[in-house]
Amino acid sequence: MNSMLAVLVLYPFAGGLLTWAVGGPNRNESIPFLKKYFTRSGLAASFFAVTEFLMMSTMFVACFTRAAAGEAITFTIPGICGFGLNFTLEGFRLIYGMVAAIMWMMATLMAQQYFKGHHNTARFYTFLLLTQGATMGVFLSSDFYTLFIFFEIMSFTSYEWVAQEENLPALRAADTYLGVAVIGGLVMLMGIFGLYHELGTLAFSELPAAAAAYTNKPVLFALGACMLVGFGAKAGAFPLHIWLPKAHPVAPAPASALLSGILTKTGVFGVLLVTCDMFMQNWNWGVLLLVIGALTMFGGALLAVFSIDLKRTLACSSMSQIGFILIGAGMLCLLGEENMLAAHGTVLHMVNHSMIKLVLFMAAGVIYMNAHALDLNEIRGYGRKKPLLKVIFFVGAAAIAGIPMFSGYISKTLLHESILEYGGGIAFRGLEYLFLFSGGMTVGYMTKLFVAIFVEKNRSEEKQAAYDAQTHYMNPVTTFALAGSALVLFVWGLFPHSIMDRAAELSQGFLKVTEFGEVIHYFSWSNLSGALISISIGVLVYLFIRLALMRDHKYINAWPAWLDLENLIYRPLLLHILPAFFGFFCWILDNLTDVVEKIAVTVGAFFARIFDTVVDLSVVGLRKTAYKDSPLPQEKKEGNWFTDMIGSIGNAFQSLANHTWRRRHPKEVDYQHRMALWYDMMTENSMVIARSLSFGLLLVMIGLMLTLIYILWPR
Repeated sequence: MNSMLAVLVLYPFAGGLLTWAVGGPNRNESIPFLKKYFTRSGLAASFFAVTEFLMMSTMFVACFTRAAAGEAITFTIPGICGFGLNFTLEGFRLIYGMVAAIMWMMATLMAQQYFKGHHNTARFYTFLLLTQGATMGVFLSSDFYTLFIFFEIMSFTSYEWVAQEENLPALRAADTYLGVAVIGGLVMLMGIFGLYHELGTLAFSELPAAAAAYTNKPVLFALGACMLVGFGAKAGAFPLHIWLPKAHPVAPAPASALLSGILTKTGVFGVLLVTCDMFMQNWNWGVLLLVIGALTMFGGALLAVFSIDLKRTLACSSMSQIGFILIGAGMLCLLGEENMLAAHGTVLHMVNHSMIKLVLFMAAGVIYMNAHALDLNEIRGYGRKKPLLKVIFFVGAAAIAGIPMFSGYISKTLLHESILEYGGGIAFRGLEYLFLFSGGMTVGYMTKLFVAIFVEKNRSEEKQAAYDAQTHYMNPVTTFALAGSALVLFVWGLFPHSIMDRAAELSQGFLKVTEFGEVIHYFSWSNLSGALISISIGVLVYLFIRLALMRDHKYINAWPAWLDLENLIYRPLLLHILPAFFGFFCWILDNLTDVVEKIAVTVGAFFARIFDTVVDLSVVGLRKTAYKDSPLPQEKKEGNWFTDMIGSIGNAFQSLANHTWRRRHPKEVDYQHRMALWYDMMTENSMVIARSLSFGLLLVMIGLMLTLIYILWPR
């Protein structure tokens, strides 16, 4: 059974490669008896997604009892980069492995109709399965090394989802998505390296004890912050959320469902790991998560209120719901041993949001593949005569809005109660108000979507008539995917105590919760009042949308274009400001190096000249003092016998000339004295050279050259 953990991870990888082999380029994609519903690659991808779901379901049944008792099963593939790949399965991972398997199966089935007539579908299905394997690897990892490997694989394989359509908006959004993922991954890797250096382990089971024993808490906090950047980027947390509103409108609807519903949860999963294993009951860390969560929650809801694009609105909604979850993680950290409400609310809202966005994005995909538009003014009235699609969308919208009797109400109630349980004065009172107001904005923008698509009529009567005439807008496979997902979501919320609470308790070991047995009365007046406040705020928000964000019965995009953080800050900063700054800095260093080099050469030449002068003066001084010449008694006053002989010959020759051919112009030169002076000059120069340091160095050099020639001479 333990080896099944590796199978759950590696099987989709193998399925992706086989899907490419079956339906890649230059292969006939048609299947004669199934061409109405499946292509070759689509059928292969569906087979692998369904069988992965069946294997995960088998593991869920087999391991449920052990997970409920707090036991975990583990498996290791040794010898990979020295650490091996390490997997584990316990309660929380069991839940999210099951959620991921359901979502991939439904999204893959729905993709069959969505991609009918599209290009490069085999490529999409290949990367769809590769990303599933990487995602399962993230959720089943038992150390940060294994998690990082699959986390980065997931980032690169899911890039293809965003770039699938290969048009300019898709490629630009894909660049943004990949840029945020790579930068976040590198910062996270810095934190992982530092963590291993400081604590000596990356295993999740060993980290709590190692972190508790580590005394340099500021360093540990800095390492945790690095990892938070990487995980927060994938989760879509502020201010690294910029990829969410860009990627979802251009990505295919099945990909958007998985990007929003499950890939963002891998980031939240990492945040929970860092929080529960390293910073449990750390006040500073809890406050940091609350601040990030509050900004993400409110910012996403505000963007969704102003958006008039269906998928962009759902993407901004995802950002807001991630903020709700991060607030739960922060309260989980602050509440200490009494953190059961926060733990249950965090896990349940993660699962709720995953299933809700699966339903909503697939419904948006159905609308897009039939109306070929996402602008609310264009798709207005599309679902008026489509009761099944209306019910499916309503289930998702009511759940995410936190309407009582739907699953989102349960998780939001738990998160709200965790804030009330902590108390904490005016700051936490303000956090509670922001929580309720953000929930109200959720009600407002989901009401806007539902009314625009399923209640109002289109401004064009011809278009409305064409929409109403569409009866076969979903084939049986797509109907099963949407209706089945909505049914799972509805049943999940229908039994809060017997299903949702049991699932939350199953994850308590992962979240380091020891408290059991408390029964929450979800439908008591104190809990219902919070939902009613948010609903009332939602009514006011929707009135604001009708009065301020509509002109001539048309939805308008009133959000200032210049408030796009990517174009306002990130692209100028990363593509212009930082390169210019570092280029200028490097230019200064380069020129400073030249200046320093010139100064060094000048100073060196100056000191070399001084050294030469000092040496010459020392040589002359020594020659005039210690090495001064002393004449011997037997020495002649000047010259020697040779100069006397040569000089005498010269004088005799001169005398002969003066008495013969030079009588008129005689020449009187003492050749003995001249030859003596020449001899003295030569002697003095030879002694100066022989006694100088330069001459000694010259002899040393000649000796070294002779030695080198002797050594190198072939023998």
